[in-house]
Amino acid sequence: MFTLINPNKPKSSRDQIKLKGVRNDILILSDNSYRLVLQVTPINFELKSEAEQDAIIDNYQKFLNALPCSIQIIFRTRAMDLDSYLNSFTNQANNDQIKNYSYFVKQLVADNKILSRSFYLIIPLTSQDSLDIDNANQQLKVFEDIVKKGLDQIGIKSRRLSGLEILDLFYSFYSPEQAKTQSISEQTLKLINQAYI
Repeated sequence: MFTLINPNKPKSSRDQIKLKGVRNDILILSDNSYRLVLQVTPINFELKSEAEQDAIIDNYQKFLNALPCSIQIIFRTRAMDLDSYLNSFTNQANNDQIKNYSYFVKQLVADNKILSRSFYLIIPLTSQDSLDIDNANQQLKVFEDIVKKGLDQIGIKSRRLSGLEILDLFYSFYSPEQAKTQSISEQTLKLINQAYI
């Protein structure tokens, strides 16, 4: 006898992305592989001279050839939510100049979407042997140092995301409307780690 599975039943976000948890600022997937997430600050390539552009391209090629592992690059564009910023002005509006400024910005935002762009670099670690989080952290730290040095040579600054920032990133991908009103807290991170790791 077999069990019928409803193919129309939606899967949870956790099942779709196979997220097990986050510990020591490292994303742990259900197959016991690990991911380190770097946020990178882009450079404006178009504003560089031709010689600078050539140097950036050469350094980028060297960077890619020197990578100790595969990487994933994520480019994210989000509409900025300026409601709380504007509400703080409206609540403090004692004079006409502040009220006019607040009205101007509201009209500007209503007519034109203001976008923020974020760039992330994902460094994976998969091993045939089961690694504990400390060994995975050490290996990922080596990869992180190599990647950061390569990015520095191009002129790109990077920083490692904290565990809370990683969860917030996933949360904003899978629940963008809810992420605007309910942020993830340290308590949420602790509960996830206790329940799933």
